[in-house]
Amino acid sequence: MLRALTLETPRLLLRALRDDDAPALLGIFGNAQVMRYWSTPPWTSIEQALAFVTNSHEGFADCDALRLGIVRRADDQLIGQCTLFDIAGSSRRAEMGYSLAHAAWGHGFMDEALRALLGHGFGALDLNRVEADIDPRNSASARSLERLGFQKEGLLRERWVVAGEASDTALYGLLRREWIERNPESAAAP
Repeated sequence: MLRALTLETPRLLLRALRDDDAPALLGIFGNAQVMRYWSTPPWTSIEQALAFVTNSHEGFADCDALRLGIVRRADDQLIGQCTLFDIAGSSRRAEMGYSLAHAAWGHGFMDEALRALLGHGFGALDLNRVEADIDPRNSASARSLERLGFQKEGLLRERWVVAGEASDTALYGLLRREWIERNPESAAAP
């Protein structure tokens, strides 16, 4: 069963989103650079951020999503979010999504956060497979996934149309056994 939890890393806390995170979320998802390769246009209202928080709580309650805010310990600032969603218990698989404030790019925060999320997914949640889909033009995201051990498995042409622009999707996958081979300490049996 999914529930709100906190994951800790040396520089970050990953925790459930709260209503008071809405301004920071709007700052992240309202930034055109952050949203360049996202499947929706940039946000324009605080209501969108509050709905995102509500949706996060519903995902916990329905046991089909685990969305955690990424909080920098040094200043207690919400700098992003990472998610395991569309969790299919019988198949032991989930999809992964993530976003990070533009000012936090290039500091290794997302790698640190995703390692904690994947460790929890392959450990406590006993997932067998995690998938990610990204815009293939997003080379930074592709490098992040590959550093984590994901393999590019396919391409879906013109999968998304956002603000009139069609874009492809690159599909990536990571198996539990591959994760454990690379990170034996992080995926203890559930």
